[in-house]
Amino acid sequence: MKNFRYILMVVVLFASLVFAKPSLADRPKYSKNPDYITLTQQLKNLKTAEKTQTQLEGYTPEQIDQKINELELQQYAFESGIDWGQCTNQTGKTLAIYGPEPNIEDDEYSERAALYFLGNGQTTKDRWNCKGVYLPNDATARTLGINEQGTELPGGFVIKVPNGTNLVLKTNPDSGVIEFNQTGTKILKSGEVNWFIPNVSQDVVDARVINAPTKNL
Repeated sequence: MKNFRYILMVVVLFASLVFAKPSLADRPKYSKNPDYITLTQQLKNLKTAEKTQTQLEGYTPEQIDQKINELELQQYAFESGIDWGQCTNQTGKTLAIYGPEPNIEDDEYSERAALYFLGNGQTTKDRWNCKGVYLPNDATARTLGINEQGTELPGGFVIKVPNGTNLVLKTNPDSGVIEFNQTGTKILKSGEVNWFIPNVSQDVVDARVINAPTKNL
């Protein structure tokens, strides 16, 4: 009986070694994420420019240093296991946002996204990946830069939300312009990403049913 148990243990151990995934040899999941790969390359380029004192187009030395700090924080979020972004709507209107495609079990590395609608005063649910925000064609947005002067942009584009970031959008009460902090964000236009980017006004967005998963406040 004892010999049978020993033989059974050996068989089970052998089977586990043959059929189990080599988890110890696997690279961390975040290292396979396209956004993490791009982020790592951006950091490498900026650090090289800082070290060699090379002037990058559109960046002052102070902005390069600030950008490095921002990207390092995003990198830390990835490596800490925060593989999702979050969106907060304080615009007074409905926001069209992008999130995981429904009925897809593993959306972690998918470059596709589905369109959802987030109501005013709402924040997307924790661990639900808000990938981007659509700005209607009749809206004007203003990125708040390091010097808080910002840059005004016409609508009809998507703001990409980096993982580990809560992108808060607000409407300036004086100008009516939608403002957001550009920390780590990237502007995407139709044809630059494998997402459906509509060409509609804010009135059309406001008429949509709110369906984005949100936090319980």
